[in-house]
Amino acid sequence: MVFDRNRRIFIKHKICRFCADPSLRIDYKEPNMLAGFTSERGKMIPRRISGNCARHQRILALAIKRARNIALLPFTTAKIKMKEYREF
Repeated sequence: MVFDRNRRIFIKHKICRFCADPSLRIDYKEPNMLAGFTSERGKMIPRRISGNCARHQRILALAIKRARNIALLPFTTAKIKMKEYREF
């Protein structure tokens, strides 16, 4: 909560969706669910933006890394790679 003279401004905290709904499972074999936690460039979305708790963010990061290693998720997008090759 932040105070601004006589007004109170409430900051809404993000709630971890995996803590809120225990039926949701983090599995590296579900690339559609994991793709929601990666940016369009293929980077993992940080915890402060996604709203995950530290425990679930660690599990999610491990699942994303595993999915990348067995080619269910890309490491980067093709557009970025082509742009890098043109610069050289």
